[in-house]
Amino acid sequence: MENFLKGKKHIHFIGIGGSGMYPLAQILHTKGYYLTGSDNNETSTLEAVRKMGIPVTLGQRAENVDGADCIVYSAAIMEDNPELIAAREAAKRGVKLAERSELLGLVTAQYEKAFCVSGTHGKTTTSSMLTCILLAANADPSAVIGGKLRAIGGSGRAGNSEYMVCEACEFKDTFLHLFPNISVILNIDEDHMDYFKTMDNLKSSFARFCNLTTDIIIANGDDPSVREALNISDTKAKIKTYGWTEFNHFHPENIRRLGDFHWRFQIEHVDTNVDETLCEIDLHVPGKHNVYNATAAAAAAYTAGIPVEAIKQGLADFTGAMRRFEKLAEINGVTFVDDYGHHPAEIAATLKTAKAMSFKRVWCVHQPFTYSRTAMLLDEFAEALSIADKVVLTEIMGSREKNTYNIYSKDLAEKINGCVWFPTFEEVAKHVVENVEPGDLVITTSCGDVYKVADMMIEMLKGKNNKI
Repeated sequence: MENFLKGKKHIHFIGIGGSGMYPLAQILHTKGYYLTGSDNNETSTLEAVRKMGIPVTLGQRAENVDGADCIVYSAAIMEDNPELIAAREAAKRGVKLAERSELLGLVTAQYEKAFCVSGTHGKTTTSSMLTCILLAANADPSAVIGGKLRAIGGSGRAGNSEYMVCEACEFKDTFLHLFPNISVILNIDEDHMDYFKTMDNLKSSFARFCNLTTDIIIANGDDPSVREALNISDTKAKIKTYGWTEFNHFHPENIRRLGDFHWRFQIEHVDTNVDETLCEIDLHVPGKHNVYNATAAAAAAYTAGIPVEAIKQGLADFTGAMRRFEKLAEINGVTFVDDYGHHPAEIAATLKTAKAMSFKRVWCVHQPFTYSRTAMLLDEFAEALSIADKVVLTEIMGSREKNTYNIYSKDLAEKINGCVWFPTFEEVAKHVVENVEPGDLVITTSCGDVYKVADMMIEMLKGKNNKI
């Protein structure tokens, strides 16, 4: 692959605050490139970018790209974005224009052991677990993670070894730009169907991703769609499976829940002439689904030659990625948690985890993300959200889309018993604070900016407490 960064000095990021853009900015900033960026919404990520010394413009305008000799944009940027239009004009004059996945692909190509973690659900958590394992092994990895990990102080890390961990997102086939040595396929579920249209197309894309993998594929052997993708692929990589049962090469045994945030289990390894217990794992994040994710991370690390003790230590050190069932505060007996879940399967896993904990009631404050996903999976969202005792919706965050689907939050609310929705974050926060009780758990869910509602609720409850 051509190194299109060779000779480049000034790189501009359109949408630098995006979960996929920010870690690349971190890595390139560490490598000494001069970066600038822009975004439309003020977020904590933009604040972190500014603290790195990177100039950021709020609002996207054509003049923001002036002076850059390489411009990076993400697939989420709409075609009528003024900066992207200006960037395309600049490209005619010789300025390099690269989609974010091209840049990530270029980065992964520089590493001999690039772990690329794919799947509809669990990518960020599993990538974070794997990064913690490599840190415990003193492997000095680079990392590009879709969420923030406290262990690396953000969502990116520039290491000085042959190891790299990155999320491999299927959105618009962006993961097909990567150069994976070791791939993880966690699951294949209906998502981004505005692009893929059919499950056959989605599975075909994962099959092509398998074909790109050079060394090892760690695949969910329990997932029929994953198995089908492997069957239609032409991969030359070794395939190792993980799952709940002994029919997989790696599986958990003797799973015990020792507390709301503590699981203990053994990882078993069964292969040709091998039947062994790798180690006992203590995992300090909630939810049985995270036992699954930890097994996948351990399998990937072990097959790449990482010592068992580092696997055990790395998973013990992992306390969750930010915005993945992240505990924010406990005030007057009310616990607040924030979670990135934005697909029905993810939300269901989060709420089932919450319901299994020792709280009186579980509130879910959900921000539907994108009109297409909300419209296409409306019944699935209603079923998943109904797991909570109380559901409050914000308006839909359209992000890259226009509402050509004529879908609104009230349409989802009508399908959920007792659900209410409000047009502003302030009204959502006020409703919850006025009705929440000691012993309740309040979870905000979405990949949008619903975490702002969590901040509002916490501040309102603190203020209410001060008046008592």
